[in-house]
Amino acid sequence: MHDNVLDLSTTWVGIAVLAVFIIGYYFIATEEKYEINKAKPALFIGTFSFMLIGIYYTLNAMDPAPLHDEMKILIEEIAEIFFFLFVAMTFIETLIERGVFDVMKFNLVSKGYNYKKLFWLTGLLAFFISPVADNLTTALILSTVLFTIDKENHKFLVPGAINIVVAANAGGAWSPFGDITTLMAWTAQKGEFVDFLFLFVPAIGGWLLTGWLLSRFVPDGKPPFDAASESKPKMRDGGMVIVWLGAGTILVAVLGHHFFHFPAMWGMLFGLSVLKLYAFRLTQQPHAGGFDIFVNMKKIENDTLLFFFGILSAVGALHYLGFLNYVHDLYSLVGPTAANMGVGFISAIVDNVPVMSAILKASPEMSLDQWMLVTLTAGIGGSLISFGSAAGVGVMGRLRGIYTFGSHMKYSWTILAGYIFSMGLWYIQFQILGIY
Repeated sequence: MHDNVLDLSTTWVGIAVLAVFIIGYYFIATEEKYEINKAKPALFIGTFSFMLIGIYYTLNAMDPAPLHDEMKILIEEIAEIFFFLFVAMTFIETLIERGVFDVMKFNLVSKGYNYKKLFWLTGLLAFFISPVADNLTTALILSTVLFTIDKENHKFLVPGAINIVVAANAGGAWSPFGDITTLMAWTAQKGEFVDFLFLFVPAIGGWLLTGWLLSRFVPDGKPPFDAASESKPKMRDGGMVIVWLGAGTILVAVLGHHFFHFPAMWGMLFGLSVLKLYAFRLTQQPHAGGFDIFVNMKKIENDTLLFFFGILSAVGALHYLGFLNYVHDLYSLVGPTAANMGVGFISAIVDNVPVMSAILKASPEMSLDQWMLVTLTAGIGGSLISFGSAAGVGVMGRLRGIYTFGSHMKYSWTILAGYIFSMGLWYIQFQILGIY
């Protein structure tokens, strides 16, 4: 808990900020309906909320020092997440530009696999890539692969898209940087790097059950592929080197955070500097086909970064005004296990980022196993509804008209079964066996 938290929730500024948050969040949740990018309302409510608080302080001749201190703390918290994602996205865009994912896509399609095997392969890739590349980026890449396999067969595309979203969210839940919620918990020091790895069993168990249920609806047969008309893509110079640079960057970030206690973003930015130097080295080699790293940076989804800035600022304003004291009271009332399991359902409706932000700022007294539980439920609970996670929203945009809210809800019972199974596995591993 920050020392500057007041109880202004019943004042006009508290009511106004809450109203701005609710209205703004409505437009965030319905971005498909109004065709407004969710970063715009998020950035507005995040910045405007603190402006209202500043006006309240001025009108009441209050000392602004606590407000300034709180905003500095908030900026530092957001910066750690912002720059971590910025570097990760730069690496992903560079790998795309080097043709690494084009080669992977061709290798999948050209093998002659049937629909069911492709369903499981894309799911497995989503589960094991998202812990490194984050769930949003992974879901976007593999949904593109899915659409490339067969653009017309909705009976394959819809279960395949749901499988990718569930697998990406589940895979991101057991890695400190696989999902924005786990990254938030890690940077808030709610667990060490290795602590998150213990979530592997409940995460993969829940996804495997959902995947098995979904696979029953995947059609038989193979997608059309003409080897004569499809030319094999070639990875551009330095592609595999950049893969290893990316892995090394994450390793530096993890080890630096654990042993030397500097923010994880520091190691990531160091890795970015090495990537820039390597890009310069490529340009100096004759016929090497070097690249401009700044061009790849232009392709980063800045709207995603600004969305996180806005929504975390908005939750910070609610926290400063005292609203998150109610979250703390809820945990005291029902107990941490029940509250944390319920977080998954709330995150599906509201989105897991503000929910996790609210819990971290409310900071209820919980042991390590409970912090791991809320990390798990916030990560995988967003899969229950199509727009409950960044991965789901991204795939809805990529497979517009195919993967929709309605098509997702048709199979939502399979995701609920996996969610309940994950909770059971967590309880057996953490509470009965004490393995964590």
